[in-house]
Amino acid sequence: MKIYLVGLGKMGYNLALNMKDHKHEVVGFDTNQEILSRAKKDGIKTLVNLDDLKSEHARKIIWVMLPAGKITNSVLEQLKSLLSPRDIVIDGGNSKYTDSVKQAKEFKGKDVLFMDVGTSGGTYGARHGASFMVGGDYTAYKAIEPLLEDIAASNGLLYTGKSGSGHYLKIIHNAILHSEMQVLGEGFDLLHSSPFDYDLKDVAHNWSKSAVIRGWLMDLMYDALTKNASLDDVDTIIHSSSACADAVKAAIEYNIPVPTIGISLVMRQRTQTSDTFSARIINSLRKEVGGYKPKA
Repeated sequence: MKIYLVGLGKMGYNLALNMKDHKHEVVGFDTNQEILSRAKKDGIKTLVNLDDLKSEHARKIIWVMLPAGKITNSVLEQLKSLLSPRDIVIDGGNSKYTDSVKQAKEFKGKDVLFMDVGTSGGTYGARHGASFMVGGDYTAYKAIEPLLEDIAASNGLLYTGKSGSGHYLKIIHNAILHSEMQVLGEGFDLLHSSPFDYDLKDVAHNWSKSAVIRGWLMDLMYDALTKNASLDDVDTIIHSSSACADAVKAAIEYNIPVPTIGISLVMRQRTQTSDTFSARIINSLRKEVGGYKPKA
């Protein structure tokens, strides 16, 4: 299957390599020329200009993997004048589900099929098998299902229903993730500040094996503490994504109490003015999951 992948950042590049490994023809586009040169060296075909899509007359599948918001919406707007009827556009980023509903309607007006795909698993998942939550037209889903099955983890593919449902599910997923990271940060801060001489790396390793609270985040906690037990090289300011805020907004709209998610959002905002070990724990996990780097 031929896929045009727009956005070769940390997630997009790994997805491109994953697709290539599964014998799909990937044509990558990015505004960063160094990334395009690297892609060529790795055997990924590249597109110099998005306008070149006009010359492709066969049915096109465009996968957009860009930061949510203005950048993604700008590219989607550009694509509306470049694509042909029955082409498929996939937004694999973290766009607001309300934006995805709007985009689906606008693309439908041009007879182009739009899919909102929540993507989970971080950079490792993008490279070796991710979790995909797919909303949008079912016929379009069936058309891209072979691709998604190839690059998804085992049992990692879910068709969620109508447009917006994939990105809504990802918003809730991310809100839960924020809350879990907050709890881990608080727990390890209590251990770090206790009168007992715990080796936090050993604690994480022990808990990751057979404890009730074992899981991938605990594995990553062990990895982070193995690299630097004090975490003194980790930034303590936690920049929150829009996921928690969007989840809280949805909770207000649907009259659902979400105190833990709300508190995790407030606690991230609190780190703008305070320095805590729990913040170092959370940012360490963010780095392990998705290659987070502190903003300058």
